[in-house]
Amino acid sequence: MPKSARRAAAVAVLVLAVGGCGAQRQPVAAPAAGPIRTAIGDATSLPPPPDERAPSPRPAPAEVAITFPRTGSGQWMFTPGSDEAAGKSGRLMRYRIAVETDIEGVGPAAFAKDIRGILGDPRGWTAGGQWRLQQVGPTDSADFTIYLATPASRDKLCGGTPDGYTSCRNGSNVVLNVARWANAVPGYGAPLDAYRQYMVTHETGHRLGQGHELCPGPGKPAPVMEQQTLGLHGCVPNPWPFPDGAREYAGPPGEYDDPIPAGDS
Repeated sequence: MPKSARRAAAVAVLVLAVGGCGAQRQPVAAPAAGPIRTAIGDATSLPPPPDERAPSPRPAPAEVAITFPRTGSGQWMFTPGSDEAAGKSGRLMRYRIAVETDIEGVGPAAFAKDIRGILGDPRGWTAGGQWRLQQVGPTDSADFTIYLATPASRDKLCGGTPDGYTSCRNGSNVVLNVARWANAVPGYGAPLDAYRQYMVTHETGHRLGQGHELCPGPGKPAPVMEQQTLGLHGCVPNPWPFPDGAREYAGPPGEYDDPIPAGDS
């Protein structure tokens, strides 16, 4: 098959126009916000057999700047699902992954790989044996959808008082604000990757029934369900519910009355 034909076959174009911001489980393909524009082809099942020859080392790719408008189009790119579920036991929860089309510098396939890596991490929600998590495609039944959204689309998906700053969970929407994905928060005290792990695990935790928690004491790891975006209150950053992979780590239930910074773009 010519290379151009293979490339065309890898991208499935879907034209499903749906509106609204549903908070209930989506039994069919319709996403909770805006039309699906394209499903980006990417292999998410078992990897092919490795080449017998050792690959030549390649330089690490340069970090790509993430840019986005404050108000996006509300159109979404989805990647295909995976054949494999993270976790060995517990209830299976299926999720879709969507990236708003106006966001530059975040490849949908690479973003989906990051999300699967975070949700499949042995320190994450599957470690306790209560949950299994599997990414599915845009036409599959799903328990929730993870959106990477512009700040204004974040406000539409989250409902309630708009702030343009935080991420949220609203019904079956797990909404990651691209401003936080790109820039984290001032003074967080951990690398950007750790903050991204936190925001994915925290908001998914809400979808799995977890409420907010408080810092258990100065210098201790923050519970993943503490609102670390708004303040650590003496704790140190921690993105995992099972930091040692075996025992769940949590704090007292509750939340702080922290002010929300002005929304950014």
